[in-house]
Amino acid sequence: MIVSLLYVSRDADFVFLQCETGLAKGNLSSHLVRLEDAGYVHIEKMFREKVPLALCSLTDTGRAEFENYRKTVKRALRR
Repeated sequence: MIVSLLYVSRDADFVFLQCETGLAKGNLSSHLVRLEDAGYVHIEKMFREKVPLALCSLTDTGRAEFENYRKTVKRALRR
């Protein structure tokens, strides 16, 4: 779900992803770290008006892997 949300947007902040996925902070953070370690997600930490902000986006690798996943699912559903 995280990757599909990032696929349709240029980037998304942590709070948006948390609201959309319904995951707890710790669970979302854990999933994002794993996606980042795999090279699928880039996380940029910054401050906006003195408030911490984590912007997440798909890497080119993450985008390509998600497109392959979508193709595989479509082929499976056609059978």
